[in-house]
Amino acid sequence: MTIIHEVQQVLTCNTPFGEAQVLFLMDYGIHRNTIWVCASFEDGVIRHFDSNQITITRNHTLDFNKANNKPNKE
Repeated sequence: MTIIHEVQQVLTCNTPFGEAQVLFLMDYGIHRNTIWVCASFEDGVIRHFDSNQITITRNHTLDFNKANNKPNKE
């Protein structure tokens, strides 16, 4: 069963193509990674990423993700 979740708040992530805003998630079940659909800040292109290709950007309010690790380009 596929579930699509629209992200209502502003959520930014680091992708292999730079920072992007998360638009929605697609979950295909336990046998596949979640797909993140993101819009690039640099060029506005919408891309789909596997959950192991991205990291959430640092949240200064919650002091989240201090390391701010960026994924490697593959």
